[in-house]
Amino acid sequence: MTLKEKIISDLTTAMKSREVARTSTLRMVKAAFMNREIEKRAELDEEESLKLLRSMVKQRRDSIEQYVKGARQELADKEQAEIEIIEAYLPQGASAGQIEIAVSEAIAETEATSMKDMGKVMKAVQAKLAGQNADGRTVSEIVKAKLGG
Repeated sequence: MTLKEKIISDLTTAMKSREVARTSTLRMVKAAFMNREIEKRAELDEEESLKLLRSMVKQRRDSIEQYVKGARQELADKEQAEIEIIEAYLPQGASAGQIEIAVSEAIAETEATSMKDMGKVMKAVQAKLAGQNADGRTVSEIVKAKLGG
């Protein structure tokens, strides 16, 4: 069963059990899949599906940040609930400890010494953590801390 099929199946289950928030979120995810397939004019493979879900999570995190700044906590809570539903379909993310280790190894491999080398380090870390669903913002913060930025 592909990721898209699983989401459609879970959407049907959520509709039958009248889970409003879950139904709404899964409908939005299904629509995003359909739109992407129309743009691409082909079925999405698993990697593209995961990339789409990660993008949706990132958009919601950005929205939460804006809602908190605008004192709209109820909207931030709604976005957080959507993130939790979407993340259930993503593979388990890399832990902070795993990211720390990957960053240390990348700094050693690239012989980075300052913030000027951040791009090289980020590229190396992303390669090491490929497929582990590492949050880019977390990786960036750890790299900055280790490079003294």
